Amino acid sequence: MTSKIIAIAVDCLDLDRMAEFWCAALGSEIHRQWRDERGKRYLELGLGPGAGGADSVVLLQPVEEDKRIKNRVHLDLAPLDGGQAGEVARLVELGATVIADEADFPWVVLADPEGNEFCVLPPR
Repeated sequence: MTSKIIAIAVDCLDLDRMAEFWCAALGSEIHRQWRDERGKRYLELGLGPGAGGADSVVLLQPVEEDKRIKNRVHLDLAPLDGGQAGEVARLVELGATVIADEADFPWVVLADPEGNEFCVLPPR
């Protein structure tokens, strides 16, 4: 038996602000939203077909606490067109913050508006 990834979950204090950032960053849109049995709202951002033809999603889920430590899992992004520097500048304009840009590494570490780290690599 094996498993498949059905979503990459991002904890959020402000779902709408984070949806605006991640939709713009990924060229996506809200694919689905719902409320759980306690009334908490969840948002899925569609990313298109993934493994086995299933749609991949980023799940924005509500939390009540601020981010406190470094992410143990993060997203690696690469621009579809243009260069890495241009993509970093675009994401910063959307609300990201540059955390690290070291010449020894081919990636730039950024944080989304709520501090979740992700990397931008050169185009593939």
